[in-house]
Amino acid sequence: MIYVIFLLNYIRVWIHLMPNRVIMYSENIISGCEACNRCWTNFKNLSREELEIVNQNRYEASFNPSEIIIKQGSPSSNAIFLISGLAKVYMEGYSGRNLIINLAEHSTLLAGPGVHVNSRYCYSVAAITHVKACFISFEVIRKVISGNPGFAVGFIEDLSDKAFRMHHKVLNLTQKKMHGRLAEALLYFADSIFHSDDYDMVLTRQELGEMTNMAKESVVRIMGELENENIIQSTQRKIKILDREKLQVISEKG
Repeated sequence: MIYVIFLLNYIRVWIHLMPNRVIMYSENIISGCEACNRCWTNFKNLSREELEIVNQNRYEASFNPSEIIIKQGSPSSNAIFLISGLAKVYMEGYSGRNLIINLAEHSTLLAGPGVHVNSRYCYSVAAITHVKACFISFEVIRKVISGNPGFAVGFIEDLSDKAFRMHHKVLNLTQKKMHGRLAEALLYFADSIFHSDDYDMVLTRQELGEMTNMAKESVVRIMGELENENIIQSTQRKIKILDREKLQVISEKG
C-alpha cells in the first residue's frame, strides 16, 4: 500500500514538473498510404485491397539526426520508406572507412539487393535531419509483387534506377580526379537535393570526403581553391555556387 501511494505521488510530481514534455505514441500518425502525399509513388499501382494489406502491416518511426535507421549486415526483414527528412546511405568499408553512396529523401524506398541475396542489408542508413519512416514487412511486399504486375514493374524500375546511379558513381569515383569528384558532389546537392545554387551543407567535411572518396584534408584544400577562384562561396554549413559553368566544366573534365 505504501508503495502504491509513493508511485502515485511520483507520477503527480512528474506531470507537474514536465508539462511540456513530448510523449511519443506507438500508434501510426498517418492513417494510411492513400492519405500520405509523400508515399512511394509505386503504391499508386495498388488496389484498395492491396493497400489495406500494406496499411495493416505498416509501422511508423521517427529518428533524430545521426541515429541509425539501417545497420549494414542486419536482417533485411522490412522495406523502409522515408516519409520526411534526409538520410545518408553508406557502405561500411575496411579499417573503419565509409563510402557514402547517396542521400535519401522523402518518397524513397530503402531495400538493397541483399534482400534477394542473403536476407541482409548491404548498406547502412543514418538520419542527417529529423526523419520519419515507414517499416513494412518484406514478406508483405513480396506478396503484393507476386499478385500485381504493375507494382512488380514499378519495383524493378526503382531497383534499376538505383543500379544505374551506382554504376555512374563507380565510374566517377574511379576515373575522375579529386577536383572533378568534389565539383560533381556540390552540383548533386544543388540539382538533386536542394534545387538551388545556395544551400545548407548538411554533411561535414569528413562526410564529403566519404562521399567523394578522398581525405577530409583534401576536401578542405579543394574547397579553398574553388573559393579563391570565385567559383563557390562556402562556410562550415553553407554553400553558394557563384560560377556554375566553371564548376560544371570541372565536374565533367575532372
